[in-house]
Amino acid sequence: QVQLVESGGGLVQPGGSLRLSCAASGSIVRIYVMGWYRQAPGKQREWVAAITPGGSTNYADSVKGRFTISRDNAKNTVYLQMNSLKPEDTAAYYCKCRRGLEDYWGHGTQVTVSS
Repeated sequence: QVQLVESGGGLVQPGGSLRLSCAASGSIVRIYVMGWYRQAPGKQREWVAAITPGGSTNYADSVKGRFTISRDNAKNTVYLQMNSLKPEDTAAYYCKCRRGLEDYWGHGTQVTVSS
């Protein structure tokens, strides 16, 4: 069973930065595709970024150039560094692991960008 626990959310002013962490059970972050998603109130969950086992990364256009996904295999943790945050980045952020045909989700961490 894959377990994912996100942390690092909070309240930040526009233009600020946050780093989210996703701690995974077992040595999975280097084996499977790991991704970050977000869901704002009243909106559908949307994909933000992903990292493959080979280390390739992809980003949604809305965050490209501002967010960086990375992983630490030794710590079984995936990160999302978020810079130049905007009010429209406000959402609950979720980590996802795709293992074969199954998706595993964390419970999310709230990010609020407001002055």
